[in-house]
Amino acid sequence: MLTGAAVITNLGSHGALIATAFAVVQAGGSAGDVGLVAAARTLPLVLFLLIGGAVADRIPRHHVMVAANTLNCLSQAAFAFLVLTGDPKLWQMMLLTALCGTGTAFFNPAAEGMLMASVSGPQANRAFALFRMAMNGAGVGGAALGGAMVALLGPGWVLAVDAAAFAAAGALRAFLDVGHIAERAPGGGLLSDLREGWAEFRSRPWLWSIVLQFSVVVAVVGAAEAVYGPLVALEQLGGAAPWGVALAFFGLGTIGGAVLMMVWKPRRLLLAGTLCVFPLALPSAGLAVPLPVWGLCAVMFVSGAAIEVFGVSWMTTMHQEIPEEMFSRVSAYDWFGSLSMLPLATAVAGPVESAIGRTSALWGCAALVIVVTAAVLLVPDVRRMTRKPPAALTKSVPTEPGPVQPSSAASSPAGV
Repeated sequence: MLTGAAVITNLGSHGALIATAFAVVQAGGSAGDVGLVAAARTLPLVLFLLIGGAVADRIPRHHVMVAANTLNCLSQAAFAFLVLTGDPKLWQMMLLTALCGTGTAFFNPAAEGMLMASVSGPQANRAFALFRMAMNGAGVGGAALGGAMVALLGPGWVLAVDAAAFAAAGALRAFLDVGHIAERAPGGGLLSDLREGWAEFRSRPWLWSIVLQFSVVVAVVGAAEAVYGPLVALEQLGGAAPWGVALAFFGLGTIGGAVLMMVWKPRRLLLAGTLCVFPLALPSAGLAVPLPVWGLCAVMFVSGAAIEVFGVSWMTTMHQEIPEEMFSRVSAYDWFGSLSMLPLATAVAGPVESAIGRTSALWGCAALVIVVTAAVLLVPDVRRMTRKPPAALTKSVPTEPGPVQPSSAASSPAGV
């Protein structure tokens, strides 16, 4: 049910990302307006992530997930209504995407904690790969279908489908069986929980160094794909449908990467994963040229496969290193750090394009990915972190609620 709900959500949300950009353009917005709407979504996401993580470690995580899905459903439904029935104003689109971002801020730490608490033992690597394969497969269909629907029916209907997907996924998550997950004893308060999560986060150089890396990677990749990508597609590639196909090829690449990680278990988890971040520079470079649609699809596929190797390696590392009761809080610090620069990057993408040109801005995005990824390889723990033997990973999973036992967790840098 957890996987099924993720599939439904991804089917809607991948199309909605395309629809939102084209809804702004359709309403007469500029590149700067597209960036402002994208920033309006990510700013509350960053602001509320830490609170969302602390809340998810205090109350049943699936309750937090259902509440967040409800907010996302209502905000996307209102957005769709405005687009379908009239002339949406920029402030209205920014407000509704901000509400959706707020819901996501509470959902993400709870969802990652829920996923990590649902698996244990040496098969966790395969479980993460299988979950991500299903989720990314839905992303492929969602992106392709979303691009086609935007081209044929307009962005409003895609946003309406996303609202329905949130409603269906929330209903599934309401019936999750969480009896095997131990109850967590209440902490000393919200601030105390946040301090404990911060202490866990900052004590691990491999963790905070990679999160710092992704604060830059997510920012520049987000600006390239949320702001510059749709504009390049509109002006030089033929519109929304080709851009949707290119994003679908990224999803196909992630499926290929997940299949690989079902059978490959690299011993040096973080070294293998970090080396696979370098190809994330390819889509920005491809848009800068710009490559024809088939060339852009090829680089999107390669980057998707590579980042999935990182994603599964990262989740496996977190699963073996972080205590269970810290799942959502560490995930929140991970998401917070990784997304911290994204609102600024999307907001200034338009002015940067005006100042230096879109091509130079895209080449700059590619260069930054390469520089920060090379820098994080200087951290010894990133190069040396190894997979623990199966005996060390086996953990007992209680069949009835009981005292919290030290376990391990996982979290993905945002955008992976």
